Amino acid sequence: MSMHTIESIIKAQRSFFREGHTLDVSFRMEQLGKLRKIIKKYEKEIYQALKEDLNKPEFEAYGTEIGLVLDEVKYLQSHVASWAKPERVKTSLANFPSVSRIYREPYGVTLVMSPWNYPVLLSLDPLAGAIAAGNCVVLKPSNYSPNVSALLKKMLGEIFPEKYVAVIEGGRAENQTLLKQKFDYIFFTGSVQVGKMVMEAASRYLTPVSLELGGKSPCIVDETADLKLAAKRIVWGKYLNAGQTCVAPDYLLVQEDCKVTLLAYMKEYIYRLYGKQGDGEDTYTRIVNEKHYRRIMGLIKGESVIAGGTGNPETLQIAPTILDGITWQSPIMQEEIFGPVMPVLTFRTLPEAIGLVSRRPKPLAAYYFTGSRKRENYFLKHTSFGGGCINDTVMHLASSHMPFGGVGDSGMGGYHGKDSFETFSHRKSVLNKAVWLDMPFRYPPYKGLFFRILKMILR
Repeated sequence: MSMHTIESIIKAQRSFFREGHTLDVSFRMEQLGKLRKIIKKYEKEIYQALKEDLNKPEFEAYGTEIGLVLDEVKYLQSHVASWAKPERVKTSLANFPSVSRIYREPYGVTLVMSPWNYPVLLSLDPLAGAIAAGNCVVLKPSNYSPNVSALLKKMLGEIFPEKYVAVIEGGRAENQTLLKQKFDYIFFTGSVQVGKMVMEAASRYLTPVSLELGGKSPCIVDETADLKLAAKRIVWGKYLNAGQTCVAPDYLLVQEDCKVTLLAYMKEYIYRLYGKQGDGEDTYTRIVNEKHYRRIMGLIKGESVIAGGTGNPETLQIAPTILDGITWQSPIMQEEIFGPVMPVLTFRTLPEAIGLVSRRPKPLAAYYFTGSRKRENYFLKHTSFGGGCINDTVMHLASSHMPFGGVGDSGMGGYHGKDSFETFSHRKSVLNKAVWLDMPFRYPPYKGLFFRILKMILR
């Protein structure tokens, strides 16, 4: 798409927003309703597009994308009216008599840039939040999931005019063109490297951003954990979507005394859940493209493989893999894996494990399997991460009641539920001062009595 076309869309959206169409809460609720209906209408087409782009099974497509979006949109629709009401807050004695309120107002024209790994969920979830808050939206889905991107353009074009919600297809050229434009808010989900570029571009116009990035999310297992259940939940969370999940456990940090038992259970569950090879054409997600397939297979090469390790270059599928004998200097520990490969390291004590994690960039997620409440509390107190689970993996993001987002190198800002509404809203503070009384002590010439009154009030 040409720069002129993109500029025209943004100009039309800015005009549409200034006309005040999106400020009415009933309008926003109506648009959210349209979004739910169009998703249901095109459910079969969404399955097909996800199959063509990533070979996702229908169960995963619904459970990790379509169903979560429908649930989120329904939640926003049910609560946006109450969230949009002015919030009355306390007023200091210095401002007597007056009333203080916080008004949530939309930013205006927003840009949502989504990735390829969950192309439906990570496009429509932030889109719904932006709509609920009263914004216009330019949505830029990933070029690596072209079938989903084309379907999103078709679906959203059927219910929204481009002057309100527009989908821009394309690759790097379109991304660069979009980032040269002035937006009122940018919401980006993707890699750390590209996130830095987005933030740099946004700084030109002082545009606020949310960055949902990634990193190496640790999974710690200690000797008090239910090892069999831990293995089952780790295997599910790691190999879901062939490991192409931003909050997938990136590496396993297991206490020395229980390593052998845990790995035996993990190998058992890999076989139970994915079969001997784990590369069934119809039941197992593929790697998004040949470039990423070669990168992941390169990380396996030369390492000690105790499960999996094989790949099919024709289908771009890699079997669920476990690597033993890994050190912190191993190549696989130098980058986010984003694939179905689990490197295993060990620790002796919990403080040692937390020290190993904390010396590295703050991860998007962290998981801890333990049977000890004391150890759990120690872990939560001493470990910084975006979000995570105790005795589970990944499932913390499937909630409209908690914010999802990173910290430090793994991103900034959070969304889901009310946090999506807050993310796409400016909180405008307004003091409404009474006119029937005007306190004289704030005006010059300042007198000693008034100074004493001021110190009594502000202390």
